[in-house]
Amino acid sequence: MNSGKIFLTAQWRDLVMLNYEVDPALLQRFVPAGTELDLWKGQAFVSLVGFRFLNTKVLGISFPFHCNFEEVNLRLYVQRRDKLVLKRGVVFIREIVPRWAIATVARTLYNENYVSLPMEQRTSTDDSGRALSYAWKAGKRWNRIRLTVKGDFVLPEPGSQEQFITEHYWGYARQRDGGCVEYQVAHPPWLVWAALDAGLEGETEQLYGEELAAVLRQKPSSAFLADGSEVTVYKGRRLV
Repeated sequence: MNSGKIFLTAQWRDLVMLNYEVDPALLQRFVPAGTELDLWKGQAFVSLVGFRFLNTKVLGISFPFHCNFEEVNLRLYVQRRDKLVLKRGVVFIREIVPRWAIATVARTLYNENYVSLPMEQRTSTDDSGRALSYAWKAGKRWNRIRLTVKGDFVLPEPGSQEQFITEHYWGYARQRDGGCVEYQVAHPPWLVWAALDAGLEGETEQLYGEELAAVLRQKPSSAFLADGSEVTVYKGRRLV
């Protein structure tokens, strides 16, 4: 099933995913009209995710210097009942990219909370495993999410937290007038690699506020690397 016209195609690769349990009351102000929090075993989560956009095309067009770039986002999980179909999706609290034009288009078309900041991505492999990090510079300080893995990718177990985090195939964006836009994000199930070690370095109050920054200062409830895949984002539609 798809929801109409294709807006964007790309590959999302090397998804570093740090997941934090959070008081549901803290997230209610981010939940768009027409949706409700999606819980895993009664628990609400936010995820801090770093990944690579590759071979990006918007409306079938590749734009020079804007095809390959990094993104870091903080997201929460929601669901919406559409007749007999339960749609499970994500809401982005903040998305960081290195290109001003990308942030501007996303804010204009979807009212997504994008900002443009200097970024870098690093990957290294040795006998101890594979280490990945995504960093962004806010003010004079670099902030970084990092993760180390060793072993093989596996398909998440049915009902696992890894499956819950990776298999949300809709996006929801609150609009300035209080409405909501829904869009479909299509991709195959991702393989995952459990982290040996993971964490966030830096301060995040400026981007996320003190309450969420306090959550992110805690040890993640879980952390893993997803391999990623080709992704298709369909044009959004207004719900309310």
